[in-house]
Amino acid sequence: MKFRFKAFGWHVTASMCLFLLALGTLYLGWYQWPGWYLTGATTIVLMMAGIDVVLGPLLTFTIANPNKPRRVLARDISIIAFFQLAAMGYGITTLWNGRPLYYTYSLRFLEMVQASDLNPEQVALGRQLNPEFAPYWYSRPRWIYAPLPKDENLSKQIVESSIVGGDDVIQMPRYYRPWEEGLTDLRKELRAVSKMTELSVPERQIAGERMRELGVTADQLVALPMMGRRRPLVGVIDPATGRIRKLLRVD
Repeated sequence: MKFRFKAFGWHVTASMCLFLLALGTLYLGWYQWPGWYLTGATTIVLMMAGIDVVLGPLLTFTIANPNKPRRVLARDISIIAFFQLAAMGYGITTLWNGRPLYYTYSLRFLEMVQASDLNPEQVALGRQLNPEFAPYWYSRPRWIYAPLPKDENLSKQIVESSIVGGDDVIQMPRYYRPWEEGLTDLRKELRAVSKMTELSVPERQIAGERMRELGVTADQLVALPMMGRRRPLVGVIDPATGRIRKLLRVD
């Protein structure tokens, strides 16, 4: 039994170190608030933890037998490690492809744009026409303004395309502008949380309670919903400056 516990201890330590290294790199680079919440990354991380930190070491504990030939034991542990690494590779790839690259204001919403939301053609156009704001493999999340083009026909095409599932302007890096350029429009679109149809009635109540802690009420025009893969956040914004004071969860 002592041999089993020793093998289990070494395996869980190695698995935990590798897991924390990979997760920490992704979190510090791309998934800090509000990215972690808006992407719903917890589901993938729990899957990785279940296989790599729990199941793998438990299997090692089960098969570790001091009477087993060392070559056979090494083979069995290698097989377990192979499937662990495959599961971790899948999780890391999923998190990498879904990493947040932009937090945008466009029209009436704050929205997150993930790497998987951008198709290669739009990225190529962005690098050609607007390289300062185009994404690269090393790009980290940033706040940008994504206005519709001034050409009315082109704007209409983009809106109609987004309605039927095509690319929206927030997925077209060639139109990205500095965040500061959108503050005038943003202030005009501020809404009262009590009237936000994107939130359920209980969510509006929760948001109102949390807004009171900031000295504002749910009836004031100081907020915009922030959309992602999960339920929206509420962005509480200073009407005078357009600065985002806080992003509130409503769950």
